Amino acid sequence: MVTFSEENYLKAIYHLSKHGNVSVSTNAIAQKMETKASSVTDMIKKLDEKELVNYIKYQGVNLTEKGRLAATSVIRKHRLWEVFLVNKLNFSWDEVHEVAEQLEHIKSEKLINELDALLDFPTHDPHGDPIPDKDGNFKKTEKIMLAKAKEFDVCTCVGVNDSSAQFLKYLDKNNIALGTSIKVLSKEPFDESMVIEVNGIKLAISKLISNNLYVKIS
Repeated sequence: MVTFSEENYLKAIYHLSKHGNVSVSTNAIAQKMETKASSVTDMIKKLDEKELVNYIKYQGVNLTEKGRLAATSVIRKHRLWEVFLVNKLNFSWDEVHEVAEQLEHIKSEKLINELDALLDFPTHDPHGDPIPDKDGNFKKTEKIMLAKAKEFDVCTCVGVNDSSAQFLKYLDKNNIALGTSIKVLSKEPFDESMVIEVNGIKLAISKLISNNLYVKIS
């Protein structure tokens, strides 16, 4: 049995390792988990004993296949619960993350499979992040940062890089959501700010904003 704390570590390692493809240092994990490096080392040893990670001192941590599946299972549950909270309980997309953090640790496989079916097998969560299938596979989405779009490109918002409540509320205030059409009217070479058009309204946005919005060029 994998504990709640162990699941959180596996999920953090998965994200830090770019979907399990690179080694992760204990210092990076400590920063992500907001804890001491010594605490991370103790946890990594436990995960290693359970064959969830491969750990070599001074060389970093890799997820085993067993660890990768455990991590993607938690991510799958988290994102399915976010869809449920938005679609069935009328939560806004800036309210769901903390609740889903609690629900993601539910162990019942039958419950999660029934939840998936109830939601008609969604492929993405309310923030545009892909939902892995039961085998931990993600559906690839062609997307770029809005910052990479060119003048006069017409794009569709397909996700966010920053899912903090503060950023999502900013997007809500400016009527930007998944599926919103965005036209790039101009780009400023000096600071890479942009003027975009959303729902017929011109909006000046900073590089920080455009670097946190994923779009698909129409």
